[in-house]
Amino acid sequence: MDIASFLSEPLSYAFIQRGMLALILVGGLSAVVGCFVVVRGMAFFGDALAHAILPGVAVSYLASGGIVHSNLFIGGIGSGVLSALVIAWLTRNQELKEDSAIAIVFVTMFALGIAIISMQSSYTADLTHILFGSINGISHDDLLLMAAMAAGTLVVIFLLYKEFLIISFDLSLAHSLRMPVERLRLLLLIIIAVTIVVSLQAVGIALMLALLTTPAATARLLVKRLHHMIVIACLIGIISGIVGFYASYYLDVPSGACIVLTLSALFGLVFIVQTGWNALRAKD
Repeated sequence: MDIASFLSEPLSYAFIQRGMLALILVGGLSAVVGCFVVVRGMAFFGDALAHAILPGVAVSYLASGGIVHSNLFIGGIGSGVLSALVIAWLTRNQELKEDSAIAIVFVTMFALGIAIISMQSSYTADLTHILFGSINGISHDDLLLMAAMAAGTLVVIFLLYKEFLIISFDLSLAHSLRMPVERLRLLLLIIIAVTIVVSLQAVGIALMLALLTTPAATARLLVKRLHHMIVIACLIGIISGIVGFYASYYLDVPSGACIVLTLSALFGLVFIVQTGWNALRAKD
């Protein structure tokens, strides 16, 4: 098989074309938002919130009669935003540490989601789709909704980039400038929740953390400035989405797993090269 056939064969199907576009969209968006997750040390929050959306997804799943479809976005966003609000409220006066609040909300919401889904008599297959994604099930309407939500998220980040930059690196400066730190923090939590919901059908809940953290962590090894980090992380996320798509098609492996393994391989390669380069410089 030549290269042209290798690249074009999967794209002969409309549903696979939609899947390809969804993976590119998800890879880029998650990487951009993930840069703020990494620089703020919020990886645990990202993982917790990915699991905390399960009750909303479960309610939508049962309300639709056991169909994994676009209405999961509505339930997922509701549950994600609610979880973010509860965590922000519990930690507002710093009486409860953020990691403790996140852990409590995480386990409570995830357990609630499993309990709700288990009320459906035949839930095993669709629960697998929720946890690990179902890229081939993305419809035209799903793709449009994902694109609209991603565009809205990126616009907010663009408009408030300087504010997010300051609260990510220097909270003292943010307070001295009398910035609405708590509201910006809450907005960032909501943005993370929306990103997770957008990515839900492509990679599932279980693998979402890798998309949020690995591209950003890889980019951080290469550059120090946040705007450079965002650009490189976005490229890594998109490339990994494309590579994961083809690997999934030809190896018959779930797309989410292929993307995560691609991301991990890129991170490992960059880490090894960077470590070797630093060792050579130290000897000089």
